[in-house]
Amino acid sequence: MVKYRQILDLHFKSVSQRTISTSVGSSRNTVSDVITRAERAGVSKLTDDMTNAWLAKLLYPEKQAVEKGYYPPDWEKVHKELQKKNITLKLLHTEYSDEARSSGKLPYAYRSFTEKYNLYAKKHKATMPIKRKPGEILEVDWAGSTLSLKDRENGGDMPVYIFVATFPYSQYSYVEGFLDMKSSNWLTAHIHAFEYFGGVAESLVSDNLKTGVIKPVKGEPILNESYRELADYYQTSIVPGRARKPKDKPSVEGTVGFISRQIIAALRHYQCFSLAELNDQIRLRLDDINQEPFQKRPGSRKIVFDEEERDYLIPLRQPRLKFSEWRIARVQSNYHIQIDRMYYSTPYEYIQSDVDVRLSKDVLEVYFKEARIASHKRVYGEPGQYSTNPDHMPDHHRYFLDHTPKQSIEWAETIGENMTIFIRTLLEQRSEKQALTQIMHIRHLEKRFEIDEMENAAQRLLLATHNPTLSVYKTILNRNKKRADAKGTDDRLSDKTDESYGFVRGANYYGGKK
Repeated sequence: MVKYRQILDLHFKSVSQRTISTSVGSSRNTVSDVITRAERAGVSKLTDDMTNAWLAKLLYPEKQAVEKGYYPPDWEKVHKELQKKNITLKLLHTEYSDEARSSGKLPYAYRSFTEKYNLYAKKHKATMPIKRKPGEILEVDWAGSTLSLKDRENGGDMPVYIFVATFPYSQYSYVEGFLDMKSSNWLTAHIHAFEYFGGVAESLVSDNLKTGVIKPVKGEPILNESYRELADYYQTSIVPGRARKPKDKPSVEGTVGFISRQIIAALRHYQCFSLAELNDQIRLRLDDINQEPFQKRPGSRKIVFDEEERDYLIPLRQPRLKFSEWRIARVQSNYHIQIDRMYYSTPYEYIQSDVDVRLSKDVLEVYFKEARIASHKRVYGEPGQYSTNPDHMPDHHRYFLDHTPKQSIEWAETIGENMTIFIRTLLEQRSEKQALTQIMHIRHLEKRFEIDEMENAAQRLLLATHNPTLSVYKTILNRNKKRADAKGTDDRLSDKTDESYGFVRGANYYGGKK
């Protein structure tokens, strides 16, 4: 409160306004305004009856009028309206001011309005001010403490890691234990939490753990692809907390400590051999915690969640997400990638490229710059197995892959009957490997000779011997080629030249024939 009497007392003693401002703790503008109003009111000296309250009414009568004739806000209504999405205290003050003026009364200024609301909220609602909206955020994390299971084989202890999800508004929580903190369990925990709550929050606030965030880049962290896929499927967003900033998710951090005391500590001596049995015990204690009455405000976590928050959640999408695992792999020189010691082909054009691999239970998909370039059925069993799509191979590799006795005979049938007999004879008289090697050389001859030439050579070979060989076939083929070329040359030489053709000068031109 402004010390009007002390300001005027120092002023009448000829103290400077700067010194008065420092002494009473008010701004120089306030000091100057009080002195000016006192001079207008004719106050030249102070008397005993001029108290600070009396001077306030004298110098600032408009403030007293507002205090006497202000329009009283309905703070309970303001508190409930503020819980709704997109509603701010500034908007509520504007609506209150319009309502007050329509009633012929004066409204509180915005600063006074916020101060009085904060006092009301602190006194009656144990919240000052409301920072979270219902259904706006779900905070998730792994608890630092663990529980344990008994190993049936050796009787030792196996650690059980505790997942915690909490709504900051209602403090309604979900807790579940897992045998590890890998990506698959991290995603499973989220799905189970969504099903427990019956809906999804607008955003998920997680820690910067590797199962959720690959790289915590400031401002735009790089998310784990499986985690991003889960968020897209359930139509929510992921907002990772800053590294080493637990206040970014204070609700879940507080709940982790509370859960550690109420659940983990309570079950520290509980012995069981089944994770499902342990989670049943966790669920019983979790339900008790969610239904336990608040100490400083009416209701419980479950009551506040059911009455004020559940309706704001995003509806749970069905069916349940069949989540997948994403990995990064390098395409090897044999145009295959290695996943779990199994090999899957990709188009050979991507050799030495890094690709994204999406793994589900039955299917493996390969992506390059968000475009799918390959898809395979998952291979299980003995390590070292290959899943190869012939379309992914270079032409010469595919040619070699197709080089079998059956395929060789099919090729020979496209050439002719004699070639088919020739190929069958090679396969019958020689070992398969030797025969296929010779047949491959024969097929390469197709680049130099016509089909008719190859068929005619095969016919002559079969007439000449019952034990045809590659060398004899090539000799016949080359000999026929030379004969055809020689005959073609003779035919060209025997053609008559048109003497009227201007560029050919014969005997008539030179006068040799008269």
